[in-house]
This record gives sequence, structure tokens and C-alpha cells, in this order.
Amino acid sequence: MRLLQEEILKENEQLFVFDPSEFRPESKEASQFRDYKKTPRLEIVRENYRLMYKNQTLEYAQKQKEAWCRFDHAEMSIMEALNEMNKLVDDSDPDVDVPNIMHAFQTAERIREKQPDKDWFHLTGLIHDLGKVMALWGQPQWATVGDTFPLGCRFANQIVFRELMEHNPDNEIEAYRTDTGIYTEGCGLKNVTMAWGHDEYLYQQSSLGGIVHDTISFILSMAHLSDNAPDIDALLPYYQSLCDKYCPGVFRW
Repeated sequence: MRLLQEEILKENEQLFVFDPSEFRPESKEASQFRDYKKTPRLEIVRENYRLMYKNQTLEYAQKQKEAWCRFDHAEMSIMEALNEMNKLVDDSDPDVDVPNIMHAFQTAERIREKQPDKDWFHLTGLIHDLGKVMALWGQPQWATVGDTFPLGCRFANQIVFRELMEHNPDNEIEAYRTDTGIYTEGCGLKNVTMAWGHDEYLYQQSSLGGIVHDTISFILSMAHLSDNAPDIDALLPYYQSLCDKYCPGVFRW
């Protein structure tokens, strides 16, 4: 992971802002992507967010971080963890109803198509959802998948299904009702407690800190899908070589 971190830091100042539609499915207009109102999966997705907003408080997130950051559930290589993604379909995703391993390779290959010379970027696409392995060890999907958001401050209007956030118990805590809440302006994302889920878990597990985490999060929010079903067996040698280069060996999960 350290090599991957160094490569991202090296390229960080050269990164430019991509048109979000650049990595989206060719069969969809940009305005149709992540449409939470017209998805055929609306009932499943909405219920997942309802449970998330009902339960994801600052106190809950802090306790989950303490529990999961012991990394005492398994020891696996990156490819072994990816293989576990065959068992999971993300209940929060309005566009995808396939096992997450397919989504991982779709993301990586779409990035590879557009940025063929940045192998670290391809690998980032491949591993970006590995934190979802928590769901395979009994963690409910509402505490694993879905968009993340800051806790301990006023909930932003841009949050998906914002109306469901009215049921969050943190609304009753006066200190959390301002834009900055318990934080100071400009304190930095690393000092903000986010809703607990796969993004925060992978961030903590991989030790990718500071701007590395921010850059990955920004890039991958725009790099999620391709229509083409990847031939995973054919792609494995290439992505195994990237794992060997940037993040070899076994990791604690």
C-alpha cells in the first residue's frame, strides 16, 4: 500500500478535474446516472438509506470505528478479498445489481480505458469498494454500503433521500445543528467523523492518509461504471501484477 500511496502523491498535483460523464455507461446520459427516483431498485435502495439514517449517529460511528479497526476478522491478500465480493450485491446502488467483484473490474477497466498510463489509478478503481467485506462478517448493509456523510454537524441538503434524515437521533443534539457543529472551520476531513461504512473502513485498513484518501474519494465518486461485462479470468494476470507491485502480501481485515 505504501507504494500506491507514493505514486498517488507523486501524481496529485498533475490531476485534473474529469467530466463526471466520462466514466459513466455509454447507454445512459449523465443526468440519468445515480438517479435515485427512477431506479427499478428504488424500494431496496430507499430502505437501506432509511435504516442508515435512523441508526448512523456520531456515537454509533465512533463505536464502529473502534470495533472494526482491530482488523481481527481475517487475513487475506487483495485478490482474496476481491473474490469475497462475489457474495455481495450492494443494496444502496441504484444502477448496479450484480456481485461487487463485477463492479470492481468494471470500474478499473473504465479507468484503464481513459487513463491507460496510470496503473496506480487502475488498481485504485479495482480496490475502491473492498471495505464492503464487512457485510460478509455480519455487518448490516446500512452500516457498510452507500454514500457517506459527516456526523456531528448539520446534515447537508445534498444527502441522498435527505427527507429520511429527519429520523436521525443526532437532530436532537443542539451542538450538531450548525454547519460546523463540533468542528472548527478548515479543520480538515481527517478530523471529521464520517458515517461508518466501507469507505472509512478501507481508509483505515489501508493506511492511505490525508490527501491520498481525499484524492481517491474524489476520483472514484466519478469513476464507477461501464456497460461492458469484464472477462475477469482474462484480466486477472494484469491486476495481480498491480497488486504485486503496489500492495503485495496478506492484510488484516
